[in-house]
Amino acid sequence: MESKKVLFISQEITPYLSETKLSRIGRYLPQGIQEKGKEIRTFMPRYGCINERRNQLHEVIRLSGMNLIIDDTDHPLIIKVASIQSARMQVYFIDNEDYFQRKHTVEDASGKEFEDNDERALFFARGVIETVKKLRWSPDIVHCHGWMTALVPVYLRSIYNDDPLFHNYKIVYSVYNNEFKMPFRSTFIDKLRYDGIDGESLKMIKNPDFINISKLAIKYSDAVIIGSEVINEDLKKYIQSINKPVLEYHDEDSYIDAYNDFYDKLLS
Repeated sequence: MESKKVLFISQEITPYLSETKLSRIGRYLPQGIQEKGKEIRTFMPRYGCINERRNQLHEVIRLSGMNLIIDDTDHPLIIKVASIQSARMQVYFIDNEDYFQRKHTVEDASGKEFEDNDERALFFARGVIETVKKLRWSPDIVHCHGWMTALVPVYLRSIYNDDPLFHNYKIVYSVYNNEFKMPFRSTFIDKLRYDGIDGESLKMIKNPDFINISKLAIKYSDAVIIGSEVINEDLKKYIQSINKPVLEYHDEDSYIDAYNDFYDKLLS
């Protein structure tokens, strides 16, 4: 029997970024799932604070060189890769000079969030999907971690819906308490409309704040995992109101087994 394939898309992965709940799951979940016999691919943004030399990142020429159009402007997509030797696992990095060269992740040194985080999330989502297409790697599960990945379900289920590479697969969205404070810019909806996202969904994000962007991601996903012990009350109510499989929070001792079983149930 062919082993199932799981695509992990994470906002943060340690050791490339400092340790947080999210970056630890980004690091240890793929390894744990691989050790259970599934095939994995892992993606994260190539933030400018990641030391390329120390972490031995190198560009994958055959995957790079595509342009993604965002808001009518061409942005070159650069793909880099590094290995976590102890886990026998590769991590792919989505890079672009305009979006991911600055020395911080989602906010500047003074804690002010970057104004173009909306476009960075768009670029990241589309960059991952296009790279997976180039790899000709057809996932059974797509598991998204952190709000920077929120547009992946939206794009997969709309623009890429007829793509033969993405068929018979399930999207899982993990909800964490890593909220952004400043809503995305008002022009964000136009950028999604430009890409062909339908009007009904755009109504959900009239105010494109963390709650509504998360709800949009959940709407386009097949299942939800509660990734943090405490999550936003509004989101909690929304998740309780939808008719989708939900996996409640599991601590770091038990989550890998629980997630693996959850994937298997979704695919059965």
